Amino acid sequence: MKALEDKILAEGKVYPGHILKVGSFLNQQLDCSFLMEMGKEIARLYKDEKVTKIITVEASGIAIAVAVGAVMGVPAVFAKKNKSANVGNNVYSATVHSYTHGTDYNIVVDREYLSSDDRLLIVDDFLAAGNAIAGLLSLAEQAGASVAGAAIAVEKAFQHGGDKYRENGLRIESLARIAEMTEDSLTFVK
Repeated sequence: MKALEDKILAEGKVYPGHILKVGSFLNQQLDCSFLMEMGKEIARLYKDEKVTKIITVEASGIAIAVAVGAVMGVPAVFAKKNKSANVGNNVYSATVHSYTHGTDYNIVVDREYLSSDDRLLIVDDFLAAGNAIAGLLSLAEQAGASVAGAAIAVEKAFQHGGDKYRENGLRIESLARIAEMTEDSLTFVK
């Protein structure tokens, strides 16, 4: 998505450790109109997949998941990073390592929100090592749900997280794929 690549170049900031800050439009301050354009593009890519629900991990994936769900007309479910008082004990759970935060989270989804009747589309803001996808695939498997694929806003292709999933047959569509990133430059996969 050329518009996303242009927005990353104009507004993104690269920090040490291959951290890309896109907080001005995707992670903290939300450009709602632009998020809806991203949602439309993802919905177009997966329009024939009979998706029944969008699934993501809190918190940064929620905005784009909601945009996709709104365009596709399906609910967006997010896995909570910590079991809270308003989540019962009847949950699906998986451990996910956050590249950005350098910590492990036990993600949970109440069993009432996922079932074997569901066809899920994984949606997230970033794909680096692929840990969030692994956790969400685990939740889908526990529920007996099928997975249409994964839609990612920004993939750090140089970290190869998406490669292993593609090699195993998971369809991954990333709106922007970064080939190389330094504090001075950023190039996209052609």
